Amino acid sequence: MTVSMRKLGVNQKGCIRAVTAGGELGRRIRDMGLVPGTRVMVIGRAPLADPVELRMKGYTLSLRNSEADYISVEAL
Repeated sequence: MTVSMRKLGVNQKGCIRAVTAGGELGRRIRDMGLVPGTRVMVIGRAPLADPVELRMKGYTLSLRNSEADYISVEAL
């Protein structure tokens, strides 16, 4: 089942299926390594749930929920 990355819970893993953002935002998201086929794990959230902290490809990345909405993941 494919859901928005925002919906993944802490310690939940997923595999990116699509990045639906276009233009500059889509390019920036892909430049950060968030491309289809990449496995990610949500390792934390800020107290107000924004941003979300991800672990992928050996590094940690923080992503705003408004950006995470453009990334479809399959929960693992």
